[in-house]
Amino acid sequence: MTTYTAPVDDMQFVLHEVLGASKSDVPGYDELEPDFTKAVLEEAGKLASGVLHPLNKVGDEEGCKLENGVVRTPKGFKAAYDQVCEGGWVGLDCDPEYGGQGMPHLLNSAVGEIFVSANMAFNMYQGLSHGAYNAIHTHGTDQQKQTYLPKMVEGTWSGTMNLTEPQCGTDLGLIRTKAEPQDDGSFKITGQKIWISAGEHDMTDNIIHLVLAKIPGGPEGVKGISLFIVPKFMVNEDGSLGDRNAVSCGGLESKMGIHGNATCVMNYDGATGYLIGEEHKGLRAMFTMMNEARLGVGIQGYAQGVVAYQNALGFAKDRLQGRDIAEPANPDGPADPIIVHPDVRRNLMDQKAFVEGARTFALWGAELIDRSHRTGDAEAEALVSLLTPVIKGFLTDKGFETTVLAQQTLGGSGFTTEWGLEQFVRDARITMIYEGTNGIQSLDLVGRKLGLNGGKTVMGFFSMIKEFIKENEGNESLKAGYLDPLKAASKDLQAAATFFMQQGMKNPDEALSGSYDFMHLFGHVCLGFMWAKMGKAAQEALDGGAANPAFYESKIATGRYYMARQLPATKMHLARIESGAEPVMALDAANF
Repeated sequence: MTTYTAPVDDMQFVLHEVLGASKSDVPGYDELEPDFTKAVLEEAGKLASGVLHPLNKVGDEEGCKLENGVVRTPKGFKAAYDQVCEGGWVGLDCDPEYGGQGMPHLLNSAVGEIFVSANMAFNMYQGLSHGAYNAIHTHGTDQQKQTYLPKMVEGTWSGTMNLTEPQCGTDLGLIRTKAEPQDDGSFKITGQKIWISAGEHDMTDNIIHLVLAKIPGGPEGVKGISLFIVPKFMVNEDGSLGDRNAVSCGGLESKMGIHGNATCVMNYDGATGYLIGEEHKGLRAMFTMMNEARLGVGIQGYAQGVVAYQNALGFAKDRLQGRDIAEPANPDGPADPIIVHPDVRRNLMDQKAFVEGARTFALWGAELIDRSHRTGDAEAEALVSLLTPVIKGFLTDKGFETTVLAQQTLGGSGFTTEWGLEQFVRDARITMIYEGTNGIQSLDLVGRKLGLNGGKTVMGFFSMIKEFIKENEGNESLKAGYLDPLKAASKDLQAAATFFMQQGMKNPDEALSGSYDFMHLFGHVCLGFMWAKMGKAAQEALDGGAANPAFYESKIATGRYYMARQLPATKMHLARIESGAEPVMALDAANF
């Protein structure tokens, strides 16, 4: 059986010593005092380790069952969900007007990491609800908000997002689900959606489906897509539940992982739906959900790495195998713990350096979202839009890789179900696929995001790094270990962007063939930037006489490892990019 402990000290370090949350000018951040955030994170950690994580294996082994149209969730899930709702965790950052606590998205993201690490499949039930809440909150009418949001915020109703159909995934212009207008202003929704997370389950009284469909006579392709609210049970004027709507679960997917989450085929047979937002503008409303979901999936990716690393580390400290070549670490025992061996250290350092850097990157992204939403800062909005495909794509690729490294730490034990590491691998794998595959993320990054504001946004990112290096170039403790590697990596990223600009205009394949490498190059630079900031904060704490110097010394050593052993990958990615399209496109389709 695996264990999980919320990394509260690491989170506090990021929130307060790296991001300076409580000192920020973002409205509401003054509430994020260290004592307050520590109390919140510790309470989330208790729930995660004591209630949610013990159900992780239960959910994996039992899965969900479809019985007479009702999906039964694994044993204990309903009681755990009720505890989450009673604690107010579902509405932590939701609007107080609808019963939420109004906390910043930054704090909600930190709590989200804890819950995902503890039990990813379970957390997806409230995670999808949060996205549906945001879409209604942003694009719904006052009546729609009053009807649905209070129950969704308290968790007694949940929500979904319905995009994919059997014949189309990414190319939403091919969807066939129809919405026939009715005399009373409603629509009759008919069609089938697949891979709908939490599409049907037994944990809430109602499920509010947000469904993409086409109104007959509208424009072709994506320009003719609208978004509709389709409740599982109709809602009466007094807020009580009425008749069952004509929406049903037609089957459950048999999956590699996340068995505890119900992934459903949803059939809409003339179900009553209500337009949200404008006709034929459904994608704009849906992207309100998708962008947040992509950031959340990035957190899922590294959060699975966090719990996998914790368990690999525990194993490496306990497992006796072989001897330290230099000097026995356990002379009175039959062998030394495997953590003495350099290759095991390398493996663990790769895991540690990634998850700690990824956490800072993701929480910085959450801070940018808060700054955008709470101050109207257009530059912050543009920057987080640029970084979203990197957060989603890079952190999930590397998060999955981290779970594999953790599994490898256990050797043969990691391949058995008894030790639990293989579940982290299976569960993490989906993060690279859903909410837009990572290949799509890389195309979005190169094809759309690089050109934001005429390229000013990415240039602003480069300037941010240059300014940081310039401000700290006199800091000898940072220069060789952090600033010089960051400067070199940033130059590689700029060179790749220049290559795209010079060659991509002549032949788009020159840019698109290198898009995946560019996403990873960008991700490494972002984590290098985060580690440079963490290294600076840790050194300042040591210079100030920190009471727990070992914590900060560990940060500095881990950051130096990332800069020396991981960041140089930017040169490999640049070389691949500059090889152009020819090696990628050389074979005819028939010759594969």
